Amino acid sequence: MPTIRNPILPGFNPDPSILRVGEDYYIATSTFEWYPGVQIHHSKDLANWSLATRPLNRRSQLDMRGDPDSCGIWAPCLTHDDDRFWLVFTRVKRKDGSFKDAHNYIVHSKTIEGPWSDPIYANSSGFDPSLFHDEDGKKWFANMTWDHRRRPLLFSGIALQEFDPEAEKLVGPRKIIYYGTDLSLVEGPHLYQRSGYYYLLTAEGGTAYEHACTLARSKDIWGPYETHPDKHILTAKDAPFNALQRSGHGDWVEAPNGKHYLVHLTGRPTTHERRCVLGRETAIQEAYWGDDDWLYIKNGPVPSLHVEVPGTRDDEPYWAEQNYTFEDGLHKDFQWLRTPEIERIFSTEGGKLKLIGRESIGSWFEQALVARRQTHFSYDAETTIDFSPTDERQFAGLTAYYSRYNFFYLTVTAHSDGQRELLIMSSEESWPDGKLRFPTDPVKIPNEGKVRLALTIRGKKLQFFHALEGEETLKEVGPVLDASIVSDECGGHQAHGSFTGAFVGVACSDLNGTAAEATFDYFGYLPRKDESDRYEI
Repeated sequence: MPTIRNPILPGFNPDPSILRVGEDYYIATSTFEWYPGVQIHHSKDLANWSLATRPLNRRSQLDMRGDPDSCGIWAPCLTHDDDRFWLVFTRVKRKDGSFKDAHNYIVHSKTIEGPWSDPIYANSSGFDPSLFHDEDGKKWFANMTWDHRRRPLLFSGIALQEFDPEAEKLVGPRKIIYYGTDLSLVEGPHLYQRSGYYYLLTAEGGTAYEHACTLARSKDIWGPYETHPDKHILTAKDAPFNALQRSGHGDWVEAPNGKHYLVHLTGRPTTHERRCVLGRETAIQEAYWGDDDWLYIKNGPVPSLHVEVPGTRDDEPYWAEQNYTFEDGLHKDFQWLRTPEIERIFSTEGGKLKLIGRESIGSWFEQALVARRQTHFSYDAETTIDFSPTDERQFAGLTAYYSRYNFFYLTVTAHSDGQRELLIMSSEESWPDGKLRFPTDPVKIPNEGKVRLALTIRGKKLQFFHALEGEETLKEVGPVLDASIVSDECGGHQAHGSFTGAFVGVACSDLNGTAAEATFDYFGYLPRKDESDRYEI
């Protein structure tokens, strides 16, 4: 059987939920504050994946304005009941401090492409919901629960309640069915049926380097659940030098040939600081059933970098240069932040990307920022901007972005006297205050003409460049910057608090409130291979 190299969904693609319908496999992953909500990838062979849809794509389904960084859409669960697809997810409004404001919803569709229904409200008792379709026809809703009185760990177990699809609500008693193990922080529940047992797969240990998949089972769906003899069927917590770290939050699927596979969250740290620039990614492991009716990971519990799957991966698309133009609208690789009212932040009329300056970069409400995931440790990116700022409160340009606390931003802006200039804005190592740094003095440029902006990332080294209209050669702007800052570990929170990944794209702000517009002719993304990229696919 062919061997592929993990991850199967590189870059920011966390909390995978996998489903097979006939010969088609689907994986749903979290999108947090990025719009539209939830990514669903499709494959025929578990090796080659393509983005099929982002189902939460209209205001009646999702409006995340005001949601803090790494809030928004958490941990979707995708299932099928032989009639329609079901997707459950959490919408998080607050995650820091003693409280979690997390609301769970259900949507459904006859086809994976949609249209998907408006959300059905389920509950707000915790996050990471899942929907299980029992053989007897009942549907069960499970989620972790949260108790703000517990110290120091606020996770209080996995709750179960029946869902009535006709009434479109949870009904009957709710019960905590599993409290997890001594690793604690039990979350991410998925239920299955096999050989007379209900199996409960959970995530434990948080989403950093202690992360794990824990399995339990019971003859009765209400429990009691006994924990797997190995406790954790997948984890890298005791293998600090393994290529795949932070491994947990999984879901399994059976292939037509009877083999089982577990998909799971993982991270590939780089630098001595162990920073996961590409965020939390999706990997796959082969699994098997033991004579004791327990699931085990082949060569586990430590996740393998190389795994046998039915298909052979075509790596050519992964390394292909992407030259995005806008004649046919915004390419599916791109997302924006929080708002469903895209007409207020961008348009592609005339075959160009026009950004409408709104709030500052990093705003939790309305900012014009359009970007794609960083999916390679090293790459080049460039664009051409047409922008005529009048003062320092108008700025637009090229950004390597993680969150309001962590980004690098080469802007076309102006001095207070109206003289146009280039300025690098950085929030490097600014947590928790988010104050800007300016790594170099502004560079004066003519007040008329387009400007070509570019950046290169080689491992942890980021360099900005520019060229004026009519110039062919790019010139360096500013010093070499630490690209590893744009990572989970520096995303504005302590461990277990930043959940997305690095993006690269374009942005525009007008803090005068006059909606100044910046126009971009194209966007280029060119993957590069660099000797520092130890774990590149």
